[in-house]
Amino acid sequence: MTPPPVHHCQVFASPWQGVYCTRAESSRRYGKHWHAVYGLGLLDEGAQSSASGRGPVDAYAGDLITTNPGEVHDGQPLGSASRRWRMVYIEPAVLQALADDEGAVAGQAGIALTRPVIQDAALARALHTLVARIALWNVVQPPAPPTAAMAGAVDRLACEESLAQTCALLLQRHASTPPATAPRTAHAAPALGQVRDWLADAPLAPPTLAQMAAFAGLSRYQLLRRFAGTYGLPPHAWLLQQRAERSRHLIGQGVGLADAAAASGFADQSHMTRMFTRQFGFTPGAWQKARRGPAAQ
Repeated sequence: MTPPPVHHCQVFASPWQGVYCTRAESSRRYGKHWHAVYGLGLLDEGAQSSASGRGPVDAYAGDLITTNPGEVHDGQPLGSASRRWRMVYIEPAVLQALADDEGAVAGQAGIALTRPVIQDAALARALHTLVARIALWNVVQPPAPPTAAMAGAVDRLACEESLAQTCALLLQRHASTPPATAPRTAHAAPALGQVRDWLADAPLAPPTLAQMAAFAGLSRYQLLRRFAGTYGLPPHAWLLQQRAERSRHLIGQGVGLADAAAASGFADQSHMTRMFTRQFGFTPGAWQKARRGPAAQ
């Protein structure tokens, strides 16, 4: 008796209605079908043979696979019993908005991904991070209020950064309407400092990447690159380190560990401990004892 095909699939919502992710392992042979959205995936294990609107293709572990809206395609394992992959699906309006954000030529629409299989290490890394962050966003949602808003805002920013990075690389390298370089506005450079101050002053409810980019007169991807070039880290990573610094300051003033975590925007004390230890090399508890002095040891 032939065993049933292996098929495991998880679906992950994102902070946006027009984006979702899947993680799948399957030995199924998919018949011809199509999606109303763009698909960008990373084949993690095994190989796949498929027919697409851009011709028959084979994809192997490490390759990126793409589909355009309305493009009829199929898929079956190649050379092994099954294959494992991760995908992000993006509504056309979302990708077009990101293209417009990057300064695409006015009136250009109908973006087409040019190849069904891509070898691009930088894009693969960006997609890996995007899917991982969206999966994490699903795990941490929703903690008990008021922590929900604090945790959700920073995790959403991480997802938004990864979406901008991934789509910018995809549009620049593998789309028929790559974005043009948007002119730098005169106030962009000083605005970066104001964006940094905005993040520092709002650790519990940070602005979105779109809000920061609009304030600086830049696209989201430009803001990511210029912020990282100026301050060494993209906004999300910079904010996490700022939160660790804030918690260190509060603990040094005698605030309890749990209260310092909440006041610094961490989801809980364990989250603060992980970030604190990663940044400073010692735990918040060790810092608390050191600040209390020898009499408290």
